[in-house]
Amino acid sequence: MPAGTRGKAVLVSTAIAVAAALSAAFCFALGSLVQQGVARESGGGILRFRLLLSLIRQPSWVAGVLLAAGSFGIQGLALAFGSLTLVQPLAATDVLFALPLVARRNQRRLTAQDVAGAALVTAGIAMFLIVSPAAFGRRVPGLAAWLPAIAVIGAVVLGSALAAMHTRGQGRVVWLAVAAGLLYGLLDALTKSSVDLLATRGLDALANWEPYALAITGVTGLLFGQSAFAAGALSLSLPVIDSIEPVTAVLLGAGVFGERLASSPPLLALQLTGGALAVAGIAVLSRSSVVKTETVRTQSSNYPDLPSW
Repeated sequence: MPAGTRGKAVLVSTAIAVAAALSAAFCFALGSLVQQGVARESGGGILRFRLLLSLIRQPSWVAGVLLAAGSFGIQGLALAFGSLTLVQPLAATDVLFALPLVARRNQRRLTAQDVAGAALVTAGIAMFLIVSPAAFGRRVPGLAAWLPAIAVIGAVVLGSALAAMHTRGQGRVVWLAVAAGLLYGLLDALTKSSVDLLATRGLDALANWEPYALAITGVTGLLFGQSAFAAGALSLSLPVIDSIEPVTAVLLGAGVFGERLASSPPLLALQLTGGALAVAGIAVLSRSSVVKTETVRTQSSNYPDLPSW
């Protein structure tokens, strides 16, 4: 293939990858907005399984879930035309799409503080993902490798749940979102292990514990995620979840699958800087006008404090 033709092909592939990645980010943001709107109005409380049962019966909530799920299919299309280092950071821009959608729903104008907070979160996540090395580790780790990680995540999730039940407002949203992000990160790792098991053993994979842990983690993560949506501002919960999930997944990759973290001290410093930027962005957003408006509107719904399992 002539150099000119090859260059045009690369340009077209890159353009498709960029457009698809940004489309995936928008679909995920819109799907999250729809889900949060329904959860906020459901009156089902937080950390109650009846909240999920109520939401499943809402067609608009199901549509929001399908939109969010569809975003992963679009992201797959992007990865077919572009590299992981190009697609992942662009797909992490969902916060930038979500914030103006939230502002429009609440009939508020975005301020410089709103934009700065969302930009910091997005830049931090993108920086963390860009320097994460390719995954080369154990395909199916043993239970002994999983137990310490599951124990730590379980303890932090339980502590976050207790903290959420004894706080209100933004604190409750943050604690629930932290737990959801941890569970989603664990879900990513369990999905990798389960898929590898299915690829190597077929239906015999069902004789292992990983697929069942995957299902339990998925339902529990959904409960915490929707509880975070119901408890308060999407413009606060989504950045927290988006920040915690990839960090958890990368740490599990290193601790459970034996994958490497950043390959050099400078790259590790960049990862830590990315995490610090995301935290700073969340702190900025917690004081933004959009978050405050969402928080006031949610508090007026008077959600019950304690769960009823």
